[in-house]
Amino acid sequence: MSDVIDVSAEPSGTGCLECEDERSWWVHLRRCAACGHVGCCDSSLGRHASAHARETGHRLIQSFEPGEDWWWDYASEDWASGPPLAPPTSRPDDQPAPGPAGRVPEDWRQQVRAAGR
Repeated sequence: MSDVIDVSAEPSGTGCLECEDERSWWVHLRRCAACGHVGCCDSSLGRHASAHARETGHRLIQSFEPGEDWWWDYASEDWASGPPLAPPTSRPDDQPAPGPAGRVPEDWRQQVRAAGR
C-alpha cells in the first residue's frame, strides 16, 4: 500500500478543510494518507473525509484525533495500518471535539441523530 501513502504529506490544517470553508463544524477528524487532506468523520454532517476518498480515490485515512493512531481503508471498508505520517499527527489538544470552538451548536447531538449518523 505504499503507493497510496505519502509519509511526507503534511496535514491540510487543524480542522476539516471543507467545514472551515463552509463555516460549519465537525464531530471528529480524519487525515488522508495520500495527500494530507483533513476531513470530518462520517458521524459529522459533512462526511468530508469519505467524500474526499470517493472523489480522489485516496483510500487510506488515519484518525486525526489526539491519542488515536488507527487507520481505515475506504476501498476494503476495513481497518488498515501504515507508517508514521508527517507531523502533526492530530488536531491540537486544546481544540475541542466536536469542533471548532464557538461553531458547534448546542443541539449538535440531535442534528447528528436526525441526519442518521
